[in-house]
Amino acid sequence: MTPSANSAVGAVLVTGTVFLALALCYRPLGDHMFRVYTGARHWRVERVVYRLVGVDADAEQRWPAYARALLAFSIVSVLALYALQRLQDHLFLSLGMPAVPPDLAWNTAVAFVTNTDWQAYSGESAMGHVVQTAGLAVQNFVSAAAGLSVAVALVRGFARARSDTLGNFWVDLVRGTIRILLPIAFAAAILLVAGGALQSFGGHHGWTTLAGGGQTLTPAGAASQEAIKDLGTNGGGVFNANSAHPWENPTAWTNLLQIFLLLVIATSLPRTFGRMVGDNRQGYVIVSVMAFLALISIGVTQTAELHAAGTVPQATAGAAPQWSGLAAEGREARFGVPDSALFASAATLTSTGSVDSAHDSYTAFGGGMLIFNMLLGEVAPGGAGSGLYGILVLAVITVFVAGLMVGRTPEYLGKKIGSREIKLASLYFLATPALVLLGTAVAMGTTAGRAGIGNGGAHGLSEVLYAFASAGNNNGSAFSGLSANTPFYNTALGLCMLFGRFLPMVLVLALAGSLARQAPVPVSAGTLPTHRPQFAGLLAGVTIVLVALTFLPALALGPLAEGLSR
Repeated sequence: MTPSANSAVGAVLVTGTVFLALALCYRPLGDHMFRVYTGARHWRVERVVYRLVGVDADAEQRWPAYARALLAFSIVSVLALYALQRLQDHLFLSLGMPAVPPDLAWNTAVAFVTNTDWQAYSGESAMGHVVQTAGLAVQNFVSAAAGLSVAVALVRGFARARSDTLGNFWVDLVRGTIRILLPIAFAAAILLVAGGALQSFGGHHGWTTLAGGGQTLTPAGAASQEAIKDLGTNGGGVFNANSAHPWENPTAWTNLLQIFLLLVIATSLPRTFGRMVGDNRQGYVIVSVMAFLALISIGVTQTAELHAAGTVPQATAGAAPQWSGLAAEGREARFGVPDSALFASAATLTSTGSVDSAHDSYTAFGGGMLIFNMLLGEVAPGGAGSGLYGILVLAVITVFVAGLMVGRTPEYLGKKIGSREIKLASLYFLATPALVLLGTAVAMGTTAGRAGIGNGGAHGLSEVLYAFASAGNNNGSAFSGLSANTPFYNTALGLCMLFGRFLPMVLVLALAGSLARQAPVPVSAGTLPTHRPQFAGLLAGVTIVLVALTFLPALALGPLAEGLSR
């Protein structure tokens, strides 16, 4: 990492490189996902899975049956992963690891099944090879595939007319795993191994440090876990340091590869959406809004971290940031500040808990932007599937607002947005803020909640707000100053993750079912054009205003108060 890389020019170059790579993948990957979810042919390996599960792959489901299948699969997954952790001391390749305590096992099982991957433990000292691979890695695949399935079901709701069905959850789940996630994750893992990431299932190894001390490290299948944790917007790392660990993320170019993996599926899904509704222009509008919001976030975060003198949190303030003029605390020298800020922005803009730097060491405004990214609903571009269905719900709200302005019944993609549709969209939007704000209030108002706070004042509130924003939006990253491995936080954050994942999903499926039953509305002179830049600007504005009105008081007491007090 050269000194020039820690500059505005370096920030522009690295951000531009990632966005160029994403633009090149938009059409081919989006078209591939379109073919995956609309093709009639089942692969032979998929038919084997359907027979094992006892599913009729050619039978479609109404939205309640689709939702029941999703919930049943997730409940079984939570129970299986919980049991695997509790029985770890009896498993082979457990490396002598003890059974995971009940509250932590519950929290971890919920975290990985909900695509959150919140980790209140150190992976290298708590989980053996079997739990890491057969438990956590498997959930990284299927939880991402479940999110893709719900997104595709909503798109079918817009695309279909006078239909009672949305597809088949089991078919969507299996196809998303086998045809999309597995091939890309396999190729990415090979690239990571070539870049120096570790892929080993050996036992404990003793090392002698440069200072002459001793250290015991546990090798693991880091490369394969790393590939899917980023691609599936999961985030749970094999090691406690996550993507800052050299065995997970060895070089600057593997860091850029991981940022690319975080974003590639979510930014390509709008192309799939456009193909499925028969108008590619709709996909361009959605992806342009995602890119606009993402660029603002990345720009604010990188600027805050590159001009950090006098603005770093009190808990991490020291001579180095003051002398260098940038926030070097908690960053890996091999990545530099702009790359670390880009990684942090990408991770919080998606539902990914991956980190290559210490978010708790970010400046007040930089860390506040990371919190805002999650509070935005992670729709810029959001998680695997969840980003697309999240921004489509916001599009429904936007056309409703536009309809109120002109006194017309709102329509979107040929479907009327009536009272049922707007109620479901409103409940979707309100569900996560209610969980985040209520959880933060309970934590700040109880002794057990305040006991885990590592810093006082506004930064302490920011730590708690970050934790519940991360859990409620299924992100998984954290401000490390919060001691979250306690019965209170394991239970509270587990519930927040559970309801924050599945309540919005059920509402989305109900909305999809309502839309699919409608007859298409002919385009008229009064129809709001949703394929033009004006609608893109309106959608971006509504998204920002709704989030600001909902969370501004909490942000004002936390990161804004901390930043303005310096």
